[in-house]
Amino acid sequence: MARVFVITGPSGVGKGTLIRKLREALPELELSVSATTRSPRTGEQHGVDYHFLDADEFARRVDAGDFVEHAEYSGRRYGTLREELDRRTDAGHPVVLEIEVQGARQVRTAMPEAVQIFIAPPSTDTLRERLTGRGTDDDEQVAARLRVAVDEIAAQNEFRHKVINADLDAAVRELVDIVRAETAAQAHP
Repeated sequence: MARVFVITGPSGVGKGTLIRKLREALPELELSVSATTRSPRTGEQHGVDYHFLDADEFARRVDAGDFVEHAEYSGRRYGTLREELDRRTDAGHPVVLEIEVQGARQVRTAMPEAVQIFIAPPSTDTLRERLTGRGTDDDEQVAARLRVAVDEIAAQNEFRHKVINADLDAAVRELVDIVRAETAAQAHP
């Protein structure tokens, strides 16, 4: 089975940007498309950026055991569909998951062989600036995301690998090094 890489960290830390750059450097990495109950943001497409599900459909699929992991975050539900992940790994493709800390913990239990990487902000102030600057959440949502982020940042020592996203290029190089090392370790146990 191909390697699964879990990229986690608080909202606004830059997971999406880092994963995009990581995949540019290592195009063999496939991105698992998560499911969510949140509405699409401008430009997002169903099945490409997320599988957008309504709350009832999401709940039905949780009850059916269709998710490897799922979590509620800021009043919205997110999860990784088992079929999405299995399809890619069964074909021998390494997969990267972009998920929140709750979901990463579930993957750790369900798939202890997955490589987990925590992305940390250089500071809480930087995180607040990034969340405010992206303009996708109102003040109340930013405050809620920051409250959750404090707990998530406190959990960073649970993860084998940690990358501080203070400098994008340096963080990408560090991620590439981790993925290459872990892939080589799997190929030559």
